[in-house]
Order: sequence, then C-alpha cells, then structure tokens
Amino acid sequence: MLINFTVGNFRSFERTVTFSMVAANITAKNKELDTENVFQAGNLSLLKSASIYGANASGKSNLLKAFLFMKNFVLRSTSATSEDEIDIDPFLLSTETEKEPSFFEVVFLIDNVRYRYGFEVDKERVHTEWLYRAIKREAELFWREDDQIDLKTGFKEGKGLEERTRSNALFLSVADQWNGEIAGQIVGWFKKARIISGLEDRAYLRFTVDKIIEDDSIGRKIEEFVKRIDLGISNIAAELRKPNIGLSQEFQQIIQQGDHIPEEVISVLLDWFTPVVRTNHYRYNKSKEKIGQIEFDLDEHESEGTKKAFSLAGPILNALQEGSVLFVDELDARMHPLLTRNIIELFNSTYTNPSNAQLIFVTHDTNLLNNKLFRRDQIWFTEKDRYGATNLFSLVEYNMPKSVRNDASFESDYVAGKYGAIPYISNLKRLIREERG
Repeated sequence: MLINFTVGNFRSFERTVTFSMVAANITAKNKELDTENVFQAGNLSLLKSASIYGANASGKSNLLKAFLFMKNFVLRSTSATSEDEIDIDPFLLSTETEKEPSFFEVVFLIDNVRYRYGFEVDKERVHTEWLYRAIKREAELFWREDDQIDLKTGFKEGKGLEERTRSNALFLSVADQWNGEIAGQIVGWFKKARIISGLEDRAYLRFTVDKIIEDDSIGRKIEEFVKRIDLGISNIAAELRKPNIGLSQEFQQIIQQGDHIPEEVISVLLDWFTPVVRTNHYRYNKSKEKIGQIEFDLDEHESEGTKKAFSLAGPILNALQEGSVLFVDELDARMHPLLTRNIIELFNSTYTNPSNAQLIFVTHDTNLLNNKLFRRDQIWFTEKDRYGATNLFSLVEYNMPKSVRNDASFESDYVAGKYGAIPYISNLKRLIREERG
C-alpha cells in the first residue's frame, strides 16, 4: 500500500511536493465514506482512492511520470552501462535547479511493515540513496552518499555489493539482482504498482488478453465487467494470433514447442503475437425473439468506449485482485461519467475491494467532485505559479480564507475558481471579433 510519494526538481516540480494517501482526521458529510473509502493498515488509516485535478499543463500528469521514472529506475538501473546517461528531466525554468539532482522518495507498506526508500539523481550519477524500515520504530537499513554506502545490520544482504554498484545504478537494484530478500520485496512492490494512460489504452489490450488466457477467474471477471457496461455483448473470446508472415514453417513449429527454447526467447517471440478479441451479440427476428448470435471484432465493430473499457479491465481487475496501487492518467477520456464513477466505486467499496487496492487518477471530470463520492482528503489539485513551478495540495489542506466544509459543493466551487487550479482563459469572443476587424 502507498502511504506517500515525494518528488522535487523533476519536470514542472521545482520544490519538493508530497502526495499522501494517509486519511486526514476529518469526517465526511456522507458518513459511509469514512468507513468505505478508508482502510486500516496497522496504526495507519489510508485512502483507497484519490483524484487529481488541475488546468491543462499544470503538472497533473507529471506527478504520475515522476512515479513512473522512479519505478523504471528501480527496475532497470542495473541494465545500463557505466557510460549511459540517466534519463532524468529536472526543472529547467530556474538556474538554481537545472544542475541540481532530482529528488524521489516513497513510503509504503509490505505486509504491514513500513518502508521509506528514496534517492537523488542527475543525468550522471546517483548522489544519495537511502532505505529505512519501521516495525516498531523507524531504523536505517542503508545510506549512500555518492559511492560511499553505509550498511546497517538490518541489511546484511548488501554486504560485498558496494563495489559492484556503479555510480549510475541504484544499490537497491543491485541487491535485488543478487537475490537480496528485502530488496526483492521492495522491487516486487514497485513491479506490482502500475501506471497506465487512459489516452493510450490500446497499449493494455495485450495485458488484458494475457490475463484472460492465463487466469480463468480474472478472465470471467473481465468478461462480466465488459458485459455490464455494454448490454449488447453476450460473451467474449480472446486469443493471441500467432505470426505467420516472415517466419519459416520450422521456426513456427519451434514457437509452438515453447518448452524447447529458452524462456527469454519465448518472451520476445510472444511480443510478436497479436491479441484478437471477438464479442458476440444476440440477433433477433421480426418478433424480437432471439434467433442466434453474431460475432463482432472488438477493434472493428465496437465503440471507442467499449474498446477502452476492455483494455483497462485487465489492469483494473488485476489491481483489485492483488491489492496493488494503480495510477491512471486521464481515466475519464472517452468514457461515460457514470462508467468512470462506477470504476472508482469498485475501489472505494469494502465488498469489491477486500484487498485494499488503491486507485490514483488524473481527471478533468468535475461531475466526480461530489461529497457523496469523495472525502476532502481524496481530492487533490495541481497549480502552476507565475514562475512555471507546480504546487500540489489537497482539498483538506485548502484553508484560504477558511477551510472547506464537508458539505460544500465541491464541483460548483471548483468551477467558480474558489480553490484555484483552473485555467485562465481570456475572452475568446474578443479574439474572433479582432480577427474580423
């Protein structure tokens, strides 16, 4: 479970900002939200979902990109060579930060044990890196300053790996590569956390099809999920179509006999397979009686909304099943507001989310700004200052000139500009009149 995430000097974030999933000491107007939208993890009260609002180019997506960078660097830093640059984007609008390292830190739970892990990095090297664990109280496991690594007794698995850690790689990643138990658990947490785009949902079609093929249980849930949002669909079939162009018959036979070739080769070959999804719809006669079914191709015949819902069904239901963290950029794009709301309610419900998965999403849909759906601590805003730097704050933190009441009309107050974080649009009508002369 995610507790909080801090980032600084990355893209539009000049100063460090912290996004928190810790439930504030407040009560909602709808008291059901205080039990359904919040769960207990040890002595912590955490939120099951959070929304992020703001004007275009205010930095909403950059928060997700920051976490994505951190995840990818943890998973892949050991695969680079010593000459490779680190693909980091610092804040470029200030001479004070453009040559300073970027800051990343995440606090999370694994089996109710709290970890705090972070690092500072620029294009050339890792400047600092740290790991803390809290069972009863927080204790340092290791601290790194450039190439000097100070190991504590709680992280014996790192002993002897200091010299194997390049300046542009993370010590945690090296410890995982050498089968460190704690490092492996932390890297596994990052692997489960998923960051997806609601605008590029086609990219997750393969993931969803793989889940249908690999796991009958989640496959049935995906089918039921899509059927419930498109009442015309009676059932779904999915497969991976094998490539048959440019491959010899002998090579195709090798692919089909996957146990005879190395696993890493199979993985590459599987990327060539095309996911194919077919949906069935009932046909009716003149008397509106069912007379059979007709098969549609998802890509060719179904609506954009249905295609998106199917592609995202895999990551959504997988997160609910695993109890993992799911970040979604532009969740509401090409989807009806009622469908978006229902997806959020899947995470907020104790019944449908018993594993306490967490959904964090970027949206422009003000219909969701509702005190019957969200507590104030579940609503976040991004806003740029006059110098191009992004500020991040939640509705429960907003207190100018006074704090927001739990019965306030979040949507109308936001659209009216009461909370800020909205675009400033000059008079467009005047622009057209000026063009006409």
